[in-house]
Amino acid sequence: MGAAVLQALERPVEVQVAQQLLREYLGLLANHSCLREPVLQRLIEGIIQAYKSGITLQGNTTSLGRWDYSGSFFFSISAVTTIGYGNLSPSTAVGRIFCIVFALFGIPLNLFLLNEIGQLMLLGVQHCAHRLEEMFHWQNKASFLMKTCALVTGLLLFLLLPPLLFSDKEGWSYEEGFYYSFITLSTIGFGDYVIGMNPDRTYPSWYKNVIPLWILFGMAWLALVIRFCISILESSSDFCQCNKKNAVMAEDLMDGNKNSMAGHQNVEICTDKDKNERTS
Repeated sequence: MGAAVLQALERPVEVQVAQQLLREYLGLLANHSCLREPVLQRLIEGIIQAYKSGITLQGNTTSLGRWDYSGSFFFSISAVTTIGYGNLSPSTAVGRIFCIVFALFGIPLNLFLLNEIGQLMLLGVQHCAHRLEEMFHWQNKASFLMKTCALVTGLLLFLLLPPLLFSDKEGWSYEEGFYYSFITLSTIGFGDYVIGMNPDRTYPSWYKNVIPLWILFGMAWLALVIRFCISILESSSDFCQCNKKNAVMAEDLMDGNKNSMAGHQNVEICTDKDKNERTS
């Protein structure tokens, strides 16, 4: 069903963009007769390959910067968190081999780190709930209140407020920033929106260093939310199973009562028959 909905929404736009690109391509060849199609095709392929490597044309110069230290640090974070945007990847054989070894050790360490961060968040919520229970003598209300506060705070810090920063630094709309936030923290990582990759913008030095911290804490928070939703689904399924078992037990009891009543009626009928035979 999800595939059918996505096809209905995205396929017409894809066809429209492809037709527009073909019209522009043929129009360029028609307006510049000296330009041969094989030469133009090689130029387009070179531009695409350069863009995949993080190089773009700016007038008569090319822009670099994706493999500087901040860009490499951001790539390392996207690798060990398994986000894998796909907009940047090693192009050398040695770089690819190092990326494999780096990920083999980095992914387990990152999972351990995320688990520790999540446990610290959970302990903080439980500690605050315990203090509220002692101060106001609340029992169930304190735990529910702290879970609600943690959920709302996480929504603000990791999903609702970051799009405002991305709108300012990247020029995205709020919807695009929110989309990027969720796709990143859920480790889907399509790569259609990636921070710090616009060559026409100047980014502050702290920008690419703060975002990895947001990713780490946001992933830990979202993992806790997903775990909480799973526990709710499991408890609801257990509740449904208990209801089914109770219904089956009730039906068995009713069937047993019907059988016992039928037995009593048969005994009474047999007793009446015996009495009638004796009197006759």
